[in-house]
Amino acid sequence: MAKEIEGYLKLQVPAGQANPSPPIGPALGQRGLNIMEFSKAFNDATKDEVPGTPLPTTITIYVDKSFTFKVKTAPTSYLLKKAAKIDKGSQTPGRESKGSVSIAQCKEIAETKMKDLNANDLDAAVEIVKGSARSMGMEVRD
Repeated sequence: MAKEIEGYLKLQVPAGQANPSPPIGPALGQRGLNIMEFSKAFNDATKDEVPGTPLPTTITIYVDKSFTFKVKTAPTSYLLKKAAKIDKGSQTPGRESKGSVSIAQCKEIAETKMKDLNANDLDAAVEIVKGSARSMGMEVRD
């Protein structure tokens, strides 16, 4: 018989840097979960990622206070900023351009994010990434 689910918790945790400090510790502690157990398991699961990369994580909490977690790929905006070598997107997208990315870079990001995107093929995923770049005020060049 499957365990009964108590709830879900969504956090954005830096790769390989989970520790009991805020925001992870309080979020897990108030739900009665073992913080150190999560930290060790998360850091072990993300040891191949670039340290510090923010990773969206969904934690499934069960009634017996056990848990499982699923780590997704880094946010598209983070990957685009890294590719364009900028700190943040434009304050006024459409009026002010802040950096640029090539279609090849968009394709590379789409390949990385393919398992988390709602796209049937790579071309559709590239269009999603290009749209995110434009909404951040970036120029998409050939």
